[in-house]
Amino acid sequence: RLYPPDGGRVLYRGQRIDHLDSKEMQLYRTRMQMVFQDPYASLNPRMSVRQILEEPIRFLRSDRSRSTIEDLVAEIMLQVGVDPEWRDRYPHEFSGGQRQRISIARALAVDPEFIVADEPIAALDVSIQAQILNLMMDLQQKRGLTYMFISHDLSVVKHISNRVAVMYLGTICELADTESIFSTPRHPYTQALLSAIPRLGEAGFRHERLKGDVPTPIELPSGCVFHGRCRHAARRCTEEVPALLPADERTMVACHAVEERRI
Repeated sequence: RLYPPDGGRVLYRGQRIDHLDSKEMQLYRTRMQMVFQDPYASLNPRMSVRQILEEPIRFLRSDRSRSTIEDLVAEIMLQVGVDPEWRDRYPHEFSGGQRQRISIARALAVDPEFIVADEPIAALDVSIQAQILNLMMDLQQKRGLTYMFISHDLSVVKHISNRVAVMYLGTICELADTESIFSTPRHPYTQALLSAIPRLGEAGFRHERLKGDVPTPIELPSGCVFHGRCRHAARRCTEEVPALLPADERTMVACHAVEERRI
């Protein structure tokens, strides 16, 4: 809801939520939170860590007492690996990795069950990325969290995900469990995407180069959005939008060529 949707529907646990007003959304905001990509831009520089972590609790959990909130803030800071003694410091006094830990702590402050993680390690040094990933996976186990983890780094996706949705121009091409996606990709775009992963020392490795240019997302092409770059495209692909259909018991694919068993 940072941007109002201009089409479609948003469902959460089977309930439509995109049409709810601010008051009705408050219940869902305690269940779902977000970790943003840039820890330098997502934290208010005028607020201390204490204020950053207390704000969502005071707004969404107004029944908590002052002492309870202070204890909760200290507990969450410990869980994400930040010393509670630093709670009166400001964001500019922390490194990028520490800031992202604080961002994760802010998301956990209202005890959600679902977190949208939008490229949460892309802005961090490579040496810090593994620490943040391991922290998120540890918190997932301890708190029973579900993540929607958005990333362009396929090695990270393989490491953290249970199910993977591959998207092209905002359209889901393939949806499957992680093992199926990486071992037997079905959609031509998924195959090309995985072929771009560097493989040192592998004999017979072939990178599948895509032809053409990426269309503008403002004016999507007719039919399948990928047809202009797909070597399996046929006339039907240029005219009809493919539905996301089961290709087998573990994989769903939006591709006419797969549906027609041409590939």
